[in-house]
Amino acid sequence: MAVLSKYIDRIDNKLKGIDIYKPTISQALVGAALAAWTIKLFYSVLPRSDNNMSIDCENNLKLANIDKIKDSDILTTNAVNNEDFSLAEAEKLVLEKQLKNKRNKDLFQPGLNNDFVKQLLKLLQIMIPKVMCYETGLLAVHTLCLISRTFLSIYVAALEGAIVKYIVRKDLRQFTIVLLKWFGIAIPATFINSMIRFLEGKLSLSFRTRLVRHAYRLYFKNQNYYRVSNLDGRIENADHRLTEDISIFASSIAHLYSSLTKPCFDLMLIGLALMRSSQRLKSNILLGPALSIIVIGLTAHIMRVLSPKFGQLVSEEANRYGYLRHIHSRIITNAEEIAFYGGHKVELQQLRQAYNRLVNQMNYIFTQKLWFIMVEQFFMKYVWSGTGMVMVSLPILMGSVKKRYRDRGMSGDMDSNVSERTQYLTTARNLLISAADAIERMMTAYKEIVSLAGYTYRVASMIQVFEETAQGIYSKITMSEDARDEHSVIEFINDQPVAKGRIVYSDNNDNACISLRSVPVVTPNCNVVVTCLNLSIKPGMHLLITGPNGCGKSSLFRILSGLWPIYAGELCIPRAIEDKPCMFYIPQRPYMSIGSLCDQIIYPDTRESMLRKGINENDLRNILKMVSLEHIAQRDSFYVVRDWKDILSGGEKQRMAIARLFYHKPMYALLDECTSALSVDIESSIYETVKNMGITLLTITHRPTLWKFHTHLLEFDGQGGWNFRPMELPEYQRP
Repeated sequence: MAVLSKYIDRIDNKLKGIDIYKPTISQALVGAALAAWTIKLFYSVLPRSDNNMSIDCENNLKLANIDKIKDSDILTTNAVNNEDFSLAEAEKLVLEKQLKNKRNKDLFQPGLNNDFVKQLLKLLQIMIPKVMCYETGLLAVHTLCLISRTFLSIYVAALEGAIVKYIVRKDLRQFTIVLLKWFGIAIPATFINSMIRFLEGKLSLSFRTRLVRHAYRLYFKNQNYYRVSNLDGRIENADHRLTEDISIFASSIAHLYSSLTKPCFDLMLIGLALMRSSQRLKSNILLGPALSIIVIGLTAHIMRVLSPKFGQLVSEEANRYGYLRHIHSRIITNAEEIAFYGGHKVELQQLRQAYNRLVNQMNYIFTQKLWFIMVEQFFMKYVWSGTGMVMVSLPILMGSVKKRYRDRGMSGDMDSNVSERTQYLTTARNLLISAADAIERMMTAYKEIVSLAGYTYRVASMIQVFEETAQGIYSKITMSEDARDEHSVIEFINDQPVAKGRIVYSDNNDNACISLRSVPVVTPNCNVVVTCLNLSIKPGMHLLITGPNGCGKSSLFRILSGLWPIYAGELCIPRAIEDKPCMFYIPQRPYMSIGSLCDQIIYPDTRESMLRKGINENDLRNILKMVSLEHIAQRDSFYVVRDWKDILSGGEKQRMAIARLFYHKPMYALLDECTSALSVDIESSIYETVKNMGITLLTITHRPTLWKFHTHLLEFDGQGGWNFRPMELPEYQRP
């Protein structure tokens, strides 16, 4: 600053001869600096051409990657000192993966386009299913309240103009009457305002209910809750979209209806009221509206050009927020395993990384809003106010009433006309304030629409994924390159595998066998575990399945249960009989549902289904006795709700899962290491009971003590080969 002052003093001494002084020089320098800053600001927010968009995006990605890698290098140096090196390395890997995905994948960008309109119309058909429905009635009443509020605003503006008029005239009687009217109109006006907010909330809740019910119906259709998270890779956090995104979308669409409808009514009716006021003053009624249309249109065009892509920004913020919630949920779900491993440092690093990415995105949105709101307020607060002053003054400055009275010299009438003009100015000012507020809400509604586009894309894409996965259409980003070989059993169309196999349900209960004809065992990532499997299992043919880890044992159960698609061949399974499942799967880690002890035993049946089957508490006690869990029924009632996931031990959970098997009595039991936590004597007793019930065993186990309960053996070699044969006598009698 000292150097700059010396230069200013030197220039001032040289220019004193031509009457240019130091304040003038300082003002010029400050003006030049402000002009340069303004040019830089507007140049940075002006949109680029489409031809240069891809180049700019690529350069921005490179610069962002370089800057972040520099930050990661700095972070790495600090990590060495703070034993946080793994966090920096993880950030580098994430950045490289994101950069690769952005280069190689053409991601859909939500915004105001045809796709947004189509998605919004599809969601509106769900939220308003028919013309005569509950939501239509709410919209009708809401619209009536909005129109009433506009008429009340005009009436209140007229009353305020009349109050000023009678104050100027010093007419106490008329002033008192109009003031009482003004207080009287306050009661219905406040009620209408409250009703508008009330109906907006009711609309939002009703829209959300429709969407949630439709989404839940799709989510649980054909086991979609499993398919979406395991077979399809388009939705990472379905829980976040089903809760937060649907709620925000419903609130946004309900608020947007008020934000757009009421300003339209306000502008239309207020414009008519101003034109009538101008006509009474015998002024040109088209000059003011024409000026306002030009200014508003020019402002809208500038705002549209300068507006950032808030839809994309909001969508990315929601994605990062959902990922942060996903990490928190994963830590809560696996808290015991993490505690055993002592992995809190790794989890903390991942949480910090996810939170920092969310903070960076939010800061970027705040920065974009800062400049946009500054430009927006400049036009809406100052440009529009000046235009409103011109519009209000035009009927008075250019009207014929003033000229006529001036020529005639009627001073008394001129005094009366002063109160009329004062009334007009007050009424017009209030109406213009309401109109400016309406226009501002319409302009700001553009940002709401752009933000709505992001949530519309997330909700609509979620419903689309649910519909496609229910039909067996999946899209998985990560796939095995070996599966794309020309000799592979999987056929690809548009880089996506096609499930060409079929499932045939047999109604012949006398010969309820399970058969696989040329069925490959393929994982969701398209890794071919077994190229072709031919198998036929009849009732009473107890099958033991063995092989190394990753050879396809559990994968076979997922195919039999219909969880994984069949890419070739044919699967024949018996159709489930009423109240009796065909197959019942028991995993190594059983699932404990929310509810009572009775709910744990009969899961997934309800108590109504249990009563319909004629099962009572004594039957449930006998089932618990079969699995040595009768002490739980003695300790707790059948209908007391407990947190069974934490109360029961690992072995008790496995025995509870076997109790479910005894309750449902299916034709086939798919047992996947389900007795690994039980002692040999209890395990043998359970298997004997299962066979005595006439349930066919399909068992995955590494325990040789269970071989004697099976008649056939299916061996996988881990290289895609398999061998199915009857068990020989020495194997059958193996202790």
